[in-house]
Amino acid sequence: MRVAYGAPVGRDDDDARWTIYLLRCADGSLYAGITHDLDARLAAHNNGRGAKYTRARLPVTVAWTRTRQTATDARRLEYALKQRTRDEKLRLVAGDEALWRRIRRETLG
Repeated sequence: MRVAYGAPVGRDDDDARWTIYLLRCADGSLYAGITHDLDARLAAHNNGRGAKYTRARLPVTVAWTRTRQTATDARRLEYALKQRTRDEKLRLVAGDEALWRRIRRETLG
């Protein structure tokens, strides 16, 4: 069975719950991604089987997560996070819930 982002391909995305995450890379940069299995995805990143971006910046650690997203919402929110400034991502890591609510509202309506 093929696996994408840690979930079986063909799974009913409406019922699936996904995690949006920010990783802190060894060089201090932040990487945004989504997964259905955070532990497996983190292991993949740290074993050099993750994103090309993180492969050159190992090891990586989880800096921030939000769970219980549908696949569609997770993809939209991942894109929105990738568009944010480093300062905004650091505010999320620091626990700025108002910023997270604003990003969700602007992205998902």
